[in-house]
Amino acid sequence: QVQVVESGGGLVQPGGSLRLSCAASGNIFNIVHMAWFRQAPGKDRELVARVLWHPGSTDYADSVKGRFTISRNDAKNTVYLQMNGLKPEDTAVYYCNIRGYLTEFEVLDSWGQGTQVTVAS
Repeated sequence: QVQVVESGGGLVQPGGSLRLSCAASGNIFNIVHMAWFRQAPGKDRELVARVLWHPGSTDYADSVKGRFTISRNDAKNTVYLQMNGLKPEDTAVYYCNIRGYLTEFEVLDSWGQGTQVTVAS
């Protein structure tokens, strides 16, 4: 069983910064990606940023490009989301997702419990 644990959310003023962390633990055969999604009240969950484990490329939602940076620690199966220049519209619950394989054939697709990010003055 794989556990996904997020941390780092909170309340910040517009223009401020936060850093989210997500650690995956358990028996993981192979990681395809680790990603951050977010869901605001009344809206669908959307992809914010992800890192493809091999070859290490990254993708970002247009709304966060230039402000958010995703990075990883391979040894700890951990990803970070550095969020700068935060805006009120970034307010949401942020979820970490890991996809890959538990064994050669068993697919892994797990979510964390979510961490609240609130941007308000």
